[in-house]
Amino acid sequence: MIEPTVEPVVTDDAATVSPGLPAPEAAERLRDPAVPALVVLDSAGDVVGIASDSDFVALVAESPGSVPVEAIMSSPVRTVAPGTPLGLAADRMNEAGVKHLPVVEEGVYRGLVTLEAMAPFLSRNRLRVAWKGDPIHIDTEERSETAETDPPSDRAADS
Repeated sequence: MIEPTVEPVVTDDAATVSPGLPAPEAAERLRDPAVPALVVLDSAGDVVGIASDSDFVALVAESPGSVPVEAIMSSPVRTVAPGTPLGLAADRMNEAGVKHLPVVEEGVYRGLVTLEAMAPFLSRNRLRVAWKGDPIHIDTEERSETAETDPPSDRAADS
């Protein structure tokens, strides 16, 4: 049996932002129901992070201030190529505890594949994703003393 690849379910018009975009502007873009996540591209067009609704929830929960996207994005980012089998992409999502994977071909960002887009093609058990990281911590001057003693997060995956 030939397993389908991620290519047919890639969202090629997924929203992208720069790392320095202020978080409120990025959050405004996520208000659009058609935008599942923001892929963060550097000036060379390389994928350097991804910011989703859960990153903004963490920001609001931990910091009342305004910070750039790079302060809340998940990085480094797991990516897949357009020819990656859907099952393998689902496995990578599961391993990383993420619901979005940027699709990169020969170093060029091509789009975004989401858990929701893959759902019709895979079994329910294959799509179970549980985040395995620690809560994201945003460094601000207003954090409590107990929060400052927490170890830094090594969360390296999308939300």
